[in-house]
Amino acid sequence: MRICSLVPGATEVVAALGCQDNLIGISHECDFPPNLDQVPVMVRPRIEGHHLSSAEIDRQVGALVAADGGLYELDEPRLLAARPDLLIAQALCDVCAITPSQLERVVHTLSPSPRMLTLSPSRLDDVLRDIERIGAAIGREEAGAQLAAALRRRLDIVRANVRTHATPPRVACLEWLSPLYTAGHWVPDMGAAAGGLDVLAQAGTTSRKLDWDTLVAAAPDILVLMPCGFTIPRTKAELALVTDHPQWNALPAVQKGAVYLVDALSYFSRPGPRLIDGVEQLATILHPACSEHRLPASVERLAVQTTRSH
Repeated sequence: MRICSLVPGATEVVAALGCQDNLIGISHECDFPPNLDQVPVMVRPRIEGHHLSSAEIDRQVGALVAADGGLYELDEPRLLAARPDLLIAQALCDVCAITPSQLERVVHTLSPSPRMLTLSPSRLDDVLRDIERIGAAIGREEAGAQLAAALRRRLDIVRANVRTHATPPRVACLEWLSPLYTAGHWVPDMGAAAGGLDVLAQAGTTSRKLDWDTLVAAAPDILVLMPCGFTIPRTKAELALVTDHPQWNALPAVQKGAVYLVDALSYFSRPGPRLIDGVEQLATILHPACSEHRLPASVERLAVQTTRSH
């Protein structure tokens, strides 16, 4: 089977189920597992955000969306030449990846037309069910069911470890820094599984813009910075966007030194198997005693002295 996966999380699943050699096309964001260099890239972004600030990315995305312009370009000749049997796309977010509507014309041009698997997870359990759907679509149904079951067992272990704590800590997860955005969709589910109470978002709802007054009023005891698609070094490069704000020191999480940076690109932004790693990381943040107060290498606590007084 010739598989074209234009969704990074789905590409991870295809590889995890033993079908990496069947990939004949991926998107520019499909970078895990790391040995995908030889697979042709079928999608490129219209915004190169690597050297732009969060505010600049937000402005450019807003301008393209307002102009009804797509954020991604499809390499149609390359896709037509690849002649995939299966195309995996997503319908959750126009900002995250190319959408099925952008693929329709190419799909109908191919003869025979490839099957289309469209993913649109909004909850953590949706992500696990999509693993099973991908497994069935690529002829690895049993392997997909086994992978999803193994991930559910890991979730059960986390829930059991944090269940003894009567009062869940109040946590705020920020998906963007300028402007501020809450982390929606599956992230509140992740926080709940890790034994926390998300004070800004409800599971299954879209991420939404947030003002500083609302953030301060929510009074989170723990603040987790997870800008969408950012690594920890990328987030650290933009920390001044929040730490220099006059209301930063009014946050209880800042006063307690309970601000954490996580690798959103790998463990929070993409709906795929590594979200369960993200749940395990959140559990070490929210309930440090359960992990003997040791943070994993993929989590960094922001030093209190890096904040400023105003």
